[in-house]
Amino acid sequence: MDLVFKALADPSRRRLLDGLNARDGQTLGELCDGLDMTRQSVSKHLAVLQEANLITTLRRGREKLHFLNAAPINEIADRWIRRYDRERVQALSTLKQALEEPSMSKPEFVYTTYITTTAERLWRALTEPAFTQDYWGHTLESTWAEGAPITWRANGVTIDDGGSRVLEYDPHRRLSYSWHTFTKDWSDSFEIDPDTLAKITAEPRSRVTFALEPDADRVRLTVTHDGFEEGSTLVTMVSGGWPSYLSSLKTLLEKTA
Repeated sequence: MDLVFKALADPSRRRLLDGLNARDGQTLGELCDGLDMTRQSVSKHLAVLQEANLITTLRRGREKLHFLNAAPINEIADRWIRRYDRERVQALSTLKQALEEPSMSKPEFVYTTYITTTAERLWRALTEPAFTQDYWGHTLESTWAEGAPITWRANGVTIDDGGSRVLEYDPHRRLSYSWHTFTKDWSDSFEIDPDTLAKITAEPRSRVTFALEPDADRVRLTVTHDGFEEGSTLVTMVSGGWPSYLSSLKTLLEKTA
């Protein structure tokens, strides 16, 4: 956590994080716009933020995009905010974000965390129903071959209409699949109001990708949930849910290591 506090101590780095908070997925050139800093200075600040895991980067063709990463902040909250307070803080934060932030031009969720485990064990946690039930409350059942359908089960509801399918399957390295269908049974079980259900049902089907990179005795896990349109309701919903689920995943694997 020392690297996080050191990175946040500099006002220029906080401005860069504010810029990504307002519009995620920016290139170096986009981040330099409007800042009274040289391109080299911005690059150095970004390197410090990346070392602290406060930002993560993804390659899209020739572009290198920078994303705000909430994992270290969530770990600080886990350490110093009690559980019964955290839910209220998270709810207020989500509401504030929804009311104040403009729509992202590249709506997607990107999150990077380091888990002290092996790639093999983390892979099992992402694909085996017994694991996913423990930290996510869902079970995912599939043959896990590219193109294979995925059956989702949660809160007594089963979704197996064939809409969710495996897109990429590279054991211990990369897994990608399309998201489940939103049914009325599903919305009722999660107490989703009819207006929200109508909005997310009208959106295109999204996808989630897990990238695993071994790093000494840890694994760097990057989760990318994308395929959203501008103004997506679902991207706001998953952005509030994934950090909690991934924190539970990290706790589960590190406690039972």
